[in-house]
Amino acid sequence: MALTGRSALVAALGTLVVGFLLPGWTGLLAVQLPLAFAILYDLFRAAPVRTLQFTRSGDTSVRLGNEAAVHLTVTNPSHRLLRARLRDAWPPSSWRRGTEAAASRHALTIPAGERRRLTTTLSPVRRGDRNAARVTVRSYGPLGFAARQGSHSVPWSVRVLPAFESRKHVPAKLARLRELDGRTSVLTRGEGTEFDSLREYVPGDDTRSIDWRATARQSSVAVRTWRPERDRRVLIVLDTGRAAAGRVGDVPRLDAALDAALLLTTLATRAGDRADFLAYDRRVRASLQARTAKDALPALVGAMAPLEADLVEFDARGMVSAVLRRARRHALVVVLTGLDAAPVEEGLLPALPALTQRHTVLVASVADPRVQAMSEQRGTVAGVYEAAAAAQAQAERRQTADLLRRHGVTVVDAGPDELAPALADAYLALKAAGRL
Repeated sequence: MALTGRSALVAALGTLVVGFLLPGWTGLLAVQLPLAFAILYDLFRAAPVRTLQFTRSGDTSVRLGNEAAVHLTVTNPSHRLLRARLRDAWPPSSWRRGTEAAASRHALTIPAGERRRLTTTLSPVRRGDRNAARVTVRSYGPLGFAARQGSHSVPWSVRVLPAFESRKHVPAKLARLRELDGRTSVLTRGEGTEFDSLREYVPGDDTRSIDWRATARQSSVAVRTWRPERDRRVLIVLDTGRAAAGRVGDVPRLDAALDAALLLTTLATRAGDRADFLAYDRRVRASLQARTAKDALPALVGAMAPLEADLVEFDARGMVSAVLRRARRHALVVVLTGLDAAPVEEGLLPALPALTQRHTVLVASVADPRVQAMSEQRGTVAGVYEAAAAAQAQAERRQTADLLRRHGVTVVDAGPDELAPALADAYLALKAAGRL
């Protein structure tokens, strides 16, 4: 049972009447008894809440930053008119701040034996699965003094997928890939190490590409053409340890790394390579085997959606063991992790030789743009101290990156907005050099 503001107002006015006009039990009964009868009448005439029936439909997934529509159908099987207020409760991160009340609360009127459909619009602000909480209904009587109230469990889940902000870079990177493959009308000739075809020599061709046996069999000079390697394996390893939980700018490091992995997967599958995915901290959090170019991105986005950083130290040795079990042949192993000196020197570096002996390794890390801004501070004592601290931090990152390069590792260190295109460029450079 729930009393409305109307009953509280009438009770307050009745108190004034009793206090000033009809003091004593007579005035109290004269004012409050009608109110009590009105409340009982409303409770008797209000449609029952427990017998209401609910079904859900609508979106089951949405990309972060977009909206999802979830429909709730309410059926009134009773013989009374339902006048109600309904709250469709979801986790707080299902809406932008300040919009929950308007989006989750609905007023409805359902005649006896009929049904109505309500739509709750979700605007999630975090990745992951959003599960519906309870549906609470307050059924009012005809006088509006009291209401019946009850809650129902109506399960539904909406998976919030990564935003993939770096998809805007896909056309430019694919154009670069086509240049490497020699399929554009520009003067850039295809590079790579896989033999493609023979064609007639034209001035300016590299004489080392002349095929002398083919030339001997025909009247013109023939040269070999090459294309980048295809059907190579790219294994993307995502560090979901404590380093991924830190925020850079407005997003967690983990989200920036996910965005870079999505762009790299898109590019690799379009290039004819196979892209695998592994999320790891101290155990495997997610694993995805190579798919076709059509299915790779949806499968990867679904695997990434529920990932959250765990506040544990990244186990580099365990990661290397997991990679070696999955990739027995040569592959490009892309490790998205931090470049903090202590974890790299004590964890990753001792485990690297086992990985670099068999695979080409690329380490990508999200740099904090705040550190760059601090390094440019001048004019105040506090600004100078901030600049000195930032310069020291940047020097340590460069030293760690140089240490990795001396072990044969390609290093990409960029801010959250630049990491995805920088990683794609590094992949294209390795492909053009025939190192895949």
